[in-house]
Amino acid sequence: MQTNDFKKLAREALADHRKARAYKLRLFLKKKLAVLSSLALLIIMLSAIFAPWVAPYPDQGRGDINLEERLQPFSKKHFLGTDIYGRDLLSRVIFGARVSVFGGFFIVIMAALIGVPLGLWAGYREGVSGAVIMRTVELVLSFPSVLVALGISIVVGAGSMTALIALVIPWWPWYTRVVQGEVLSLKNMLYIEAAQMLGYGHFYILFRHVLPNILAPVIVLMLLDVGPAIISIGVLSALGLGTQPPNADWGLMVWSGAQNLLGEWWIAIVPGFAMFLLVTAFNLFGDALKDILDPN
Repeated sequence: MQTNDFKKLAREALADHRKARAYKLRLFLKKKLAVLSSLALLIIMLSAIFAPWVAPYPDQGRGDINLEERLQPFSKKHFLGTDIYGRDLLSRVIFGARVSVFGGFFIVIMAALIGVPLGLWAGYREGVSGAVIMRTVELVLSFPSVLVALGISIVVGAGSMTALIALVIPWWPWYTRVVQGEVLSLKNMLYIEAAQMLGYGHFYILFRHVLPNILAPVIVLMLLDVGPAIISIGVLSALGLGTQPPNADWGLMVWSGAQNLLGEWWIAIVPGFAMFLLVTAFNLFGDALKDILDPN
């Protein structure tokens, strides 16, 4: 085959790849809920990143008390009202988004960094090491993740970083199980056997040929996991084992506002609705991405 023929084939392959990407983008844009959820996520994450500049009262968002304006309802001065300490709820919600968004991403990223390599090895090498990994996974998954994190937080001590690490420990086995199943379905493919016959090492085959072909379900799982991770962070904070006052945390805000639910209902409802909106947006975005990356 001549050089011009190779160039023609390369241009055709590149054009097909661009068409495939354009088709996936059009498919995503047709999903109105997915577009709305992605916009909501973008707004929330930008607000969390630039909280000191976006929040109307950044000092109150960090925890400063303003007793002269405690328990104020919605107004032009305080768009979402104030809490029992007079702090602006909009500022508190914006600063609390930092804990929820970054904490949720921290949990799923760390869980993937631990669980994915173990799942790759357990699926590719079905020997003693693979059996030990999967038995460990089954042992950890036999206990509810929140209870495991709760026990670890009680033993180690309360704190935001402690809560995040405590949630990572029971979270990684889910990634190991998913990846191991994907690897088992791929390991007998022709291109894997060809790489083995050419003498490539196990780690080269896993990270060069296997991992790129299972990234789509892993990414979708991570996006769908951010919501439950955020809820778990909120539960630990509400129990006093996560973020400590006066730092803003949505779970802690909901718990502290529950005592005034019949009167000043906005103290608990506002952060609770923010958590609901963020979790729903992540789930809708993850579902849309799953339909695009894995239409079957």
